[in-house]
Amino acid sequence: MGRRSWPLRPLPDGRGEVWRWKLGALAELPAARSGLRGLLGALGFPRDPEDVAAEQLILAFDELASNGLRHGECPVVATVIAGSGGWLLDVSDGAPDSMPAPAVDRDPAQGGLGLHLVARLSVAHGWYVDDGCKHVWACLPARTVERAPALI
Repeated sequence: MGRRSWPLRPLPDGRGEVWRWKLGALAELPAARSGLRGLLGALGFPRDPEDVAAEQLILAFDELASNGLRHGECPVVATVIAGSGGWLLDVSDGAPDSMPAPAVDRDPAQGGLGLHLVARLSVAHGWYVDDGCKHVWACLPARTVERAPALI
């Protein structure tokens, strides 16, 4: 089977409130997640206690930001744009020559499945290079979307 790659796609035109975190180390992620959770709460998410869409955004935020910190180069900037139907998550780092590479044929116990997870949670995802930075992005719905199981 050929190597799967994270799709090279331009960023969708996001509109809405913009929240940004400049991250320099993995140790900063818990505070960033907490800050994002607080901002979502201020907007009234989750609206339905049974809906996990806000937690899925936080999970995707954590996965992409930690990938940027582990595999990219600083500065890593995580941006969330709140739109009417969901969120646009964009994480940039200073390593434009290293494309996102989802794990292939790896034991899930060894980790490395974050890009697969984010792809599964999002309605669209991709990456691009702009002004010397790599951007990895995902659009997540504001409500949980039921989907058929994906093959990894």
